[in-house]
Amino acid sequence: MSSDVTRRSRTGFWLIIGLGVMLIGLFCALGIWQVERLAWKRDLIATVDARLAAPAVPAPGSGDWARISRTDDRYRKVTVTGQFRHADEVLVKAVTELGGGFWVMTPLETQDGTWLVNRGFVPADRRDPETRSDGQVAGTLTVTGLMRMTEPGGAFLRANAPAEGRWYSRDVAAIAQAIGTPLAPVFIDADATPNPGGLPVGGLTVVAFRNSHLSYALTWFALSLGTVVGLVILIRQDRAAGRTTS
Repeated sequence: MSSDVTRRSRTGFWLIIGLGVMLIGLFCALGIWQVERLAWKRDLIATVDARLAAPAVPAPGSGDWARISRTDDRYRKVTVTGQFRHADEVLVKAVTELGGGFWVMTPLETQDGTWLVNRGFVPADRRDPETRSDGQVAGTLTVTGLMRMTEPGGAFLRANAPAEGRWYSRDVAAIAQAIGTPLAPVFIDADATPNPGGLPVGGLTVVAFRNSHLSYALTWFALSLGTVVGLVILIRQDRAAGRTTS
């Protein structure tokens, strides 16, 4: 009987040791992955900072739209020249440093295709274009801003409802379908150049990247170290128990 108990005890001991070794490997792998993610995030931040500091360049023509990518073009500063089609503007729910309201998304028709431009923010009580008619500028003009990636679907728990005129995200493809006009696959956030009458308010783009990878890496490595310490204590206790019974 005691032999069976001892055998089961040894089996349990080695199972714990094996599990501990597996956890150490897993925690180390996760820690290394987070270190790699940290390097990637730092490169991304440096790249975007460089784009924000660079002078604006002409936006790509329609023939180059297919080559626009998140990696190469997100937050690139560009200029585009054309005429706003105010009749087709779309209001997208927004929460900004100025409070709650809407982004005014307006097609800008150029000689080489149409871009969707986020002209800026308007408060809820100025959503009606007639209340900000001075800002509905006519004629040919040049817009400077940042290329932004489309935001398909909607916001958390709130899907876009184009048929009802309710928009919670800047979904370029859905807006293009709603207004019946092909658009560039990304939109442009206009800069802070003031509009006549003060609305919409541009230049409110928030460029921020969460970077917690270092703390995550340290957490995984700490768990790995803690597991190593636990196994060492367990092995020492086992050896001490063996010397006592021998």
